[in-house]
Amino acid sequence: MNPFAGKSPTERNKIIAALVLGVLSLGSLFFAFGGSIFSKSPKVTVSVSPTPAPSATVPIEPVDKVIPSQSEQNFAYATTPVVYNGSVSGPDPGRNIFAFYEPPPPCGPASNPCPPPPIKTPVPPTPAPTPDIFITSVNPGSVYAGSREFRVEISGERMLPDAKVYISQTMVPTTFVNEQKVVATVPAGLIAVEGPRQVIIQTSDGKKYSQSMVLSVQAPPKPQFQYIGMIARKRSNNDTAYFMEQGRQTPLSARLNDVVGGRFRLTSISADETVFEDVSLGFKHKLALYRPAPGTATGSTVRPPMQGGETYVPYNPPTNFQAQPGQSIPGIPDNIPRYVPPNANRQQTDKKDQDDDDDGDGKP
Repeated sequence: MNPFAGKSPTERNKIIAALVLGVLSLGSLFFAFGGSIFSKSPKVTVSVSPTPAPSATVPIEPVDKVIPSQSEQNFAYATTPVVYNGSVSGPDPGRNIFAFYEPPPPCGPASNPCPPPPIKTPVPPTPAPTPDIFITSVNPGSVYAGSREFRVEISGERMLPDAKVYISQTMVPTTFVNEQKVVATVPAGLIAVEGPRQVIIQTSDGKKYSQSMVLSVQAPPKPQFQYIGMIARKRSNNDTAYFMEQGRQTPLSARLNDVVGGRFRLTSISADETVFEDVSLGFKHKLALYRPAPGTATGSTVRPPMQGGETYVPYNPPTNFQAQPGQSIPGIPDNIPRYVPPNANRQQTDKKDQDDDDDGDGKP
């Protein structure tokens, strides 16, 4: 039987397409499930073995179990610890977990004044420890700067034989007298300049010490006048220096070994400086020649301030004094009056009188 007989070409094509699709479907099933669809069912052989005899090593559980007594149960409950594994957390009671924190508005305006800052309670200071050695006095309590080496006596309580005296953290030779006194030697290098010096007594290991005292080092008195010039003669015979002192209208003159101001002895005179020695303390002071700026060395000029803020009183020469031309003396301003000895205009008739003049022109 021809399936295409009496069929149109369109119908024949549909029949061919249906046959091809059927073949493709069968091929897909075969690849998907393999040959299990078309294969035969397998045979299973079961062998029955005899009942095995019970082994003597296998323990046989008892049929009835013994229930523990009430006292044993209570003991187990009382002695068995409770172990908590893990933790359970949750929000605080009464707290809304969906609420957000809103900071308060800043303070400052009159409507929202700032609260006063909390008052801090002051912490009481720690009391200083009581020193093991106590100093009551230092004798002498003050010296002049530039003095020589001197001895100082320190009085107090609980002095120790192995303790030393320290002046501004420098140990000085110390002699232990008794528990109330020690004596120390202060070298001149520690008092070269003025200023306070710390005095303390302590042992070499620093464990026992005293409170600190002060040794005052003062500046020595200095000349309160100014070196303005000199008159030099041959062989330095009777050289005369001139000074301007506070409160004087005219300069004062001094020669070697003269005491000026009631305290300072003139020991050296030169064109550049003079040297004074304090007759009470032995200190030496140098006074350099006062050299004013050009055009300021006049009688109406106020001199520079002296030490201690004092000022010199200017010197006003007499109106009838006139400096003679050609008679200027080196180092002496022309406005200072000259000393005219008696009988200065006497004519020199004797050769011996000329030789005995103060200037030393001739032989004596």
